[in-house]
Amino acid sequence: MKCPICEKGSFTKVDNIALDIEGYVIILKGERCSECGEEFPYEHESQIAIEIARRAGVWPEPLKLHRHLSKSGGGLILRIPSDIEKQFNLNENVPITI
Repeated sequence: MKCPICEKGSFTKVDNIALDIEGYVIILKGERCSECGEEFPYEHESQIAIEIARRAGVWPEPLKLHRHLSKSGGGLILRIPSDIEKQFNLNENVPITI
């Protein structure tokens, strides 16, 4: 299987992928591309890291946006707060998937 990032390298099994979450470093097992060095932790390892980060209180909760829809010109409008607009660099030309 070729690397999906560089499309050249092959994968090597490694046991030293460092994941830094808010200063907590978690070492994971996975695979590394021989060409570009991109790292791909195993799914099971990633789930363990997420659980460790949650226990440490450093795993962010998913973004939740609670809003009411408005009606305009026969369609619905979803208003997005300006802080989220700035954080995600949104504008009227950015496609959004809900």
